[in-house]
Amino acid sequence: MEYTLREELSPQERAAIASGILAALPEWFGIPESTAEYVEGCKSLPFVAVCDGEAPVGFLALRQTAPQAGEVYVMGTLPAYHRKGVGRALLAWAEQYARAAGWKLLQVKTLDAAHPSPEYARTRAFYHAMGFVDLECFPTLWDEGNPCLVLVKAL
Repeated sequence: MEYTLREELSPQERAAIASGILAALPEWFGIPESTAEYVEGCKSLPFVAVCDGEAPVGFLALRQTAPQAGEVYVMGTLPAYHRKGVGRALLAWAEQYARAAGWKLLQVKTLDAAHPSPEYARTRAFYHAMGFVDLECFPTLWDEGNPCLVLVKAL
């Protein structure tokens, strides 16, 4: 499939895209307070949407965490577009952006394998396939029921 990347979006457009896509992903984004924080963050962070025609089907926002490092702050793809290249296109944009910004390291936080979630098992497999490696698990960063795994990729 051919997709279009859109970066030139207003804060309101970014929030609307993020909100709509995250709402379609309750298995990943089921905590309303966290989801609202992600949507708000998308208004001001480096952001890209992947569109199929005019319709946004995925998005990604980055956040700088140190002078030469940053993270995938939030990323989502509509379920009908999983395993169809949208995530790869988003991460390719993220890596290009990060390198241009002088970052040497890109990280992402996700649910650790200690939590029996098939959705997050697929998420970890995706990031591993994209070259990320497990760095460390923080069992209580989010809360005791949601152990946080930090994955990193050298750029």
